[in-house]
Amino acid sequence: MADRSYLDWPFLEPRHKALAGELEAWCAANLPVDHADVDAACRDLVARLGRDGWLAATAVDPADPQPLDVRALCLTRETLARHDGLADFAFAMQGLGTGAISLFGDAGQRRWLARTRAGTAISAFALSEPRSGSDVANLEMRATRDGDGYVLDGEKTWISNGGIADLYTVFARTGEAPGAKGISAFLVPADTPGLSVAERLETVAPHPLGRLVFDGVRVPASALIGAAGSGFRIAMSVLDVFRSTVAAAALGFARRALDESLARAGSRELFGAPLFDLQMVQGQLAEMALDVDAAALLVYRAAWTKDSGAPRVTREAAMAKLYATDRAQSVIDKAVQLHGGDGVRRGHIVESLYREIRALRIYEGASEVQKVVIARQVMAGG
Repeated sequence: MADRSYLDWPFLEPRHKALAGELEAWCAANLPVDHADVDAACRDLVARLGRDGWLAATAVDPADPQPLDVRALCLTRETLARHDGLADFAFAMQGLGTGAISLFGDAGQRRWLARTRAGTAISAFALSEPRSGSDVANLEMRATRDGDGYVLDGEKTWISNGGIADLYTVFARTGEAPGAKGISAFLVPADTPGLSVAERLETVAPHPLGRLVFDGVRVPASALIGAAGSGFRIAMSVLDVFRSTVAAAALGFARRALDESLARAGSRELFGAPLFDLQMVQGQLAEMALDVDAAALLVYRAAWTKDSGAPRVTREAAMAKLYATDRAQSVIDKAVQLHGGDGVRRGHIVESLYREIRALRIYEGASEVQKVVIARQVMAGG
């Protein structure tokens, strides 16, 4: 059983502790799922998470919009990740994909949220391009004003849920000004003519990922999220919220690796004594526990700061993501070593954690980018 003492930290409220307990019971009854058909598994997970109410945290309630509860998002991602990385993915993408609508959408656009929260529609966040990943201001996709709408042309790649999503939040250059100030955000249903999935992308930890092509995709003016030219600010605001949750997922992976390692050290014998009796093993376990607790403090500080009303948590979220993902990689690597041959046997939980964690140090801002963000915030006194 994973350590739950952190639920009593002052960052969290009784309702968060209750949520964690209820979700733990749900996960024990429903996870892990069969990953043989990743698309089908994700569709099923979204449907079940929505049916049982867990997706309510991913977006504001269109009937009574309140600020997103970032601590609830983090707790949910941490718990799901500890049980099944694909379940965490399915939950997280519902939030990221609708983040722009939750934070900046109008009443008409927010009608989609009833479906994504219920798990009857799958969402996606289409920002990255073949020549524009972490450098968002350099994106090339165009949205040209044409009469009473816009025409989108270009490509997006590494899009989570690409190929299974019902709705894409798409960022394109509208040209109001150079660089970041000339980008806008659009709501594009997956069945819009001219939008196609050109390629499905395979990764070390299988998830639905795709390269999208927009060839004369016409959308009405009502598809514009927020004001024209505000797309970069919208994207950064969404990432500001959800970057902390990436750290929380990494924390969940690290907690599971620590739990598996403790069980291994207590049950496996070496030279006639439990593995745990070796001082070098105790040292490894101590370092793993330290990394887990330090990551948790950064994760829930960032989430609490946002929930407390801070307009931006750029520094806090960047620190949480950088530290939690990098240290989770180290924790899981130690777990693999402690498990010996089993640690690299395909299908073993530690082996799957090793594959799952690697991408988190890249997506939603690579570790190197987080260091730049932190340095700039420190220099600016933020």
